[in-house]
Amino acid sequence: PGADWPRLLALAAAATLASGRGALLLAPDRRDVARIDAALTEVLGPGRHVVLAADSGPAARYRSFLAVSRGAVGVVVGTRAAAFAPVHDLGLVAMWDDGDDLYAEPRAPYPHAREVLLTRARTESSAVILGGLARTVEGEYLVRTGWAVELGADRSTVRTQVPEISITGATDRDLERDPWARSARLPMRAYDAIRSGLETGPVLIQTPRQGYVACLACDSCRTPARCRVCRGPLRITAAQDPPSCRWCGSVEATWSCTECGDRGLRAPVLGEARTAEELGRSFPSVPVRTSANDRVLAEVDDRPAIVVATPGAEPVAVGGYACVVLLDTWLMLSRPDLRTGEESLRRWFNAAGLARSGRAGGRVVAVGEPAAPALQALVRWDPAGFARREMIERQSAHLPPASRLATMTGSAEDLDAALMTLRLPDGADVLGPVPLPFGRDARDARDARGSRGARGSEEAELARVVLRVPRAAGAALSRTLVEMNGVRSAKKLPVLRVQVDPVALE
Repeated sequence: PGADWPRLLALAAAATLASGRGALLLAPDRRDVARIDAALTEVLGPGRHVVLAADSGPAARYRSFLAVSRGAVGVVVGTRAAAFAPVHDLGLVAMWDDGDDLYAEPRAPYPHAREVLLTRARTESSAVILGGLARTVEGEYLVRTGWAVELGADRSTVRTQVPEISITGATDRDLERDPWARSARLPMRAYDAIRSGLETGPVLIQTPRQGYVACLACDSCRTPARCRVCRGPLRITAAQDPPSCRWCGSVEATWSCTECGDRGLRAPVLGEARTAEELGRSFPSVPVRTSANDRVLAEVDDRPAIVVATPGAEPVAVGGYACVVLLDTWLMLSRPDLRTGEESLRRWFNAAGLARSGRAGGRVVAVGEPAAPALQALVRWDPAGFARREMIERQSAHLPPASRLATMTGSAEDLDAALMTLRLPDGADVLGPVPLPFGRDARDARDARGSRGARGSEEAELARVVLRVPRAAGAALSRTLVEMNGVRSAKKLPVLRVQVDPVALE
């Protein structure tokens, strides 16, 4: 924490280039790529590296690709697709914040940039740097197996660099001062931290949901409000807009609860726009800015202001934020996903890392359950310890990265037929099939199926099978899945969506 990580990566690339070998640096999004780009220009000088990113434009991107493939430049920085850049005599591959889901390719065969870089490092005998404020379980697995070594500051240095971190309602004194400290969305302690932080600089408010009102529920019985067309969640996109479906866009101007018949709606989860609106009323003399979705800010100055941002869209503040407030931490921790704790902590570390150090008056206030292990790791600033505990839990449950796991998604009939033909390696477990509710995974599976041999399968209920094997049998599992898909394709059977070690397992 507190280090200028783009410059550190640039210095590593410069040392590699000085040794006569090339370097490949990856960042999750264009903003981080721009920061590394600026650091490389400062360290190496202009014209010594290229940027490979989607928003560069096809002509500029192709010129950069040709320069790399011909050996004219030896350093490349880019987003996930740059992992395949043909760098000559590759001596270093580096990746910042490898837990970011932007590194996972959403199109088949769904390669993860980290796995691509590790494979290239092994085949080309190059060094690997996985950096970040948080540590992934995959990174911890590399350390635990002796494949990688840990590089980090000692605890005394960490204590001087991190901001002061606290959780609302963590002590009896907090509860005496504010009885609603564990239930209010913005408890008194967080409000006071915002007010005092605005005296010396900008304040960052991280909220997990974008939009105005992210979801709605019945005001009487608290049943989630659902769309009558597709059963998707309802939301409100602006102050004067009627409720609409997040999935299909249908407007529900005359909604009524299917459980109790009540027509009243409440907002259990607020988005960044509504949060900014409420903070603007609480601090009328302070400018309030939002950073989310397609309106992401790259940087803010050091003048007092409130910045409301969603995870991953937090702008860098000149001199650091005087205060960072993490709202709705319960919402991040309530996601039904294998990586819920790991992903939540990564997002909190990234936001907290934008604050000033404790010696400079920086503060971080998290609004949530004080006993939550992820929040406790944040207070201690212990990413390695949390990743180690997650690693042990996954090993006991035979989950990745300790084991290899693959999912197959399709109709129940197609899955049963595929399982009959699969030649699974020894020690394989078959979990399912289970029905897949309509959502992101189901939509992706329907898109993957397309029209090839669908035979009306668009209307069929989708299901998912999970295949689990020991890590040593991972290659054998991949081979049998490739053979199965090849046979089904030759017979023009419906396509099954197959993923190996998916990032999200809901």
